[in-house]
Amino acid sequence: MPPDMGGASPVDDVTLLCRLMRERIAATGLDLTGLTVLTEAATGAYATTAVIAALAGAARVWAFTRSSRYGTAAEIAAGTLALARALGVQDRVAVIETLPAEMLATVDILTNSGHLRPIDGRLIDQLPKRAVIGLMFEGWEVRAGDIDREACRRRGIPVVAVNERHPAVGVFPFLGPLCVKLLRDAGLPVVGQRIAVLCDNPFAPFLAQGLAAAGARAESFETAGMVPDASWDAVLVSLRPDDEGLRLAGEDIRHLACVAPRALLAQFWGDIDRDELRRRGIAVWPPRPPRHGHMAILLNALGPEPIVRLQAGGLRAAELARRGRPLDPGGIAERI
Repeated sequence: MPPDMGGASPVDDVTLLCRLMRERIAATGLDLTGLTVLTEAATGAYATTAVIAALAGAARVWAFTRSSRYGTAAEIAAGTLALARALGVQDRVAVIETLPAEMLATVDILTNSGHLRPIDGRLIDQLPKRAVIGLMFEGWEVRAGDIDREACRRRGIPVVAVNERHPAVGVFPFLGPLCVKLLRDAGLPVVGQRIAVLCDNPFAPFLAQGLAAAGARAESFETAGMVPDASWDAVLVSLRPDDEGLRLAGEDIRHLACVAPRALLAQFWGDIDRDELRRRGIAVWPPRPPRHGHMAILLNALGPEPIVRLQAGGLRAAELARRGRPLDPGGIAERI
């Protein structure tokens, strides 16, 4: 799933992070020996990306950062390097705030992490032809504005996605607990609640299973028009974002206002017309909309483990492509 740049809070349990990183490196078989990685330095659990790469043997890890709402560049650098020191890999991690051409010419793997997005043609043109761009999500989740794929094709630089459902990665099973948290944050008890899951993508079974495990009565529908008139307590929206505009608007919202007039509308993923929801008297959660194309609740709301799994899996997928290994169907990596 598409990553963000992290949470505002520093990671307190370094011991836990170190254990999780070592476990995922072993589980995925990640081995970056001799390779140079360009990724980001970020906050919270996302600080692990650069450190995972170094711990997996990368000869050099360039961790690009800049100030954001999560912290200043200096604060982010300090947190990343402190984690690297805890694992004894600080000598191979360098936090940078610029992307000089001479550094870009050394890169074997570039991740599409938050601080580095968008990965445009100017940056791609400075990469060596051996470079691989690793997506920290599945191929179908890619947003058009994140990466200049035409520039990648022109240069012959592979773009590789990670299979988040692969057993060694196992991120999608966290989606159910994540949507349960979203609903509970809204004040919905979940247990015994009747919930319509409006989902048009591979998240659907994981969301429904997670809600059922939490005691809800959940039913899945691919479109708003398929939702029947019933005593719904909530409608959970998880629609793949559309670069052209809103995913839930107009007639779809009018239909939901008729069949689920008292239901809470929980925005998990996919942009919605909140003005129309207000006009129809439909309560929506969270109060503030996420950025266009982004999830309304991030994986780090469940702690660091899903983030570590995702970052290690993404690096492993890119490593396989960089080393010219076969990318088997159903394997950990997919070339897009």
